[in-house]
Amino acid sequence: MKKIIVIGCPGSGKTTFAEKLRDKTGLPLFYLDAIWHKPDKTHISREEYDMRLSEILNLDSWIIDGNYSRTIENRIKACDTVILFDLPVSVCLDGAISRLGKERYDMPWIDKELDPYLKNEIEKFPIKNLPAIYDLLEKYSDKNIVVFKSRAEADDFIGRENL
Repeated sequence: MKKIIVIGCPGSGKTTFAEKLRDKTGLPLFYLDAIWHKPDKTHISREEYDMRLSEILNLDSWIIDGNYSRTIENRIKACDTVILFDLPVSVCLDGAISRLGKERYDMPWIDKELDPYLKNEIEKFPIKNLPAIYDLLEKYSDKNIVVFKSRAEADDFIGRENL
């Protein structure tokens, strides 16, 4: 595993897992949210985002944390390992709520309440996003694909000696 993407529903634990994976493997970690968002809650242009993502994909090794469905297929093509968090909506909502009021490296601001847009994205994720992700995983079945159905499975994975 030298090029890894970590995808899944917001609030599922992707970032926490990606940080543990970085610490275990020593691979550089890139947060798509930190690339896309500006501190004033605006975002960079799609062109700049695509250019920065392309620069990362051309590196020898990396972990990329984040969804951004428009670019998932390009990231899957470039990676050797896909890690998908397919957790229940209730777990993801609890995850999003648990980080309220906390500073996070991957986001340039601190949320004080659950954004209604984010709540909607979490609730719709299994219907709106997961089918397309699973279609891509089937299309790129030559990749090393790991699907977590619980955070305990993710913790067990990190606990392995040989990653």
